[in-house]
Amino acid sequence: MKKSELKSFLDEKVHIYNHPNFIETDPIQIPHLFTLKEDIEIAGFLVATIAWGNRKSIIKNGNRLMEIMGNSPFDFVMNFSERDSESLSPFVHRTFNSEDLFYFLQALQNIYKNHGGLEKVFARHSEKDSMQTAIHHFKKTFFQLPHLPRTQKHISDPLKNSAAKRLNMFLRWMVRNDHAGVDFGIWKSISPSQLSCPLDVHSGNVARKLKLLNRKQNDGKALAELDNSLRKLDPIDPIKYDFALFGLGVFERF
Repeated sequence: MKKSELKSFLDEKVHIYNHPNFIETDPIQIPHLFTLKEDIEIAGFLVATIAWGNRKSIIKNGNRLMEIMGNSPFDFVMNFSERDSESLSPFVHRTFNSEDLFYFLQALQNIYKNHGGLEKVFARHSEKDSMQTAIHHFKKTFFQLPHLPRTQKHISDPLKNSAAKRLNMFLRWMVRNDHAGVDFGIWKSISPSQLSCPLDVHSGNVARKLKLLNRKQNDGKALAELDNSLRKLDPIDPIKYDFALFGLGVFERF
């Protein structure tokens, strides 16, 4: 396909999948339970953290997480203490267990009480056309408190060549205002033009078939290559094509 044909093809797929119906089968439905900015942020961050594996399982455990937090994530985080640890003990999603969750809640409390909240921490080191350095610095802030070494694996570091799929997905949720009611657009200090596509098996395979990506591994270098391709199609909102790549891969078996 020529560039103009490819853009038209992908724009059509964005129009199909960047639609409220998308929410029904996607983990983004969990933060959509809330209206308070901080509730949306915290629910989105925690659900994005466990967003690997079977989507039904992710959604089920995302709802379980919200129940544990009394369906008031921000209030729960701000008042969280050692005495609440017992209520976390049944929770596990694959390798993310109650010990990890305990630290994540402590770290979120630290971020809201001492660093101005999630948006400020991510925005602080954002660059003109990338959030990858910002994600690296976010991880450093997140793990300021004493923690088990094993818990660090649940936050990716792009500067160690990770594609950081789940954090890039979380940023898409918070930053993009798609006017379709899927992504939230509640973070105004970061622009959609700075975002990167959540690169996974599905989006990676489709991107290679469409010649948007040549690198075989789904790593940080591949993400940079895909970013470059998508920015040529739409420099203002390149990450909208996540809907096209994901939809083609998951729903159309492209």
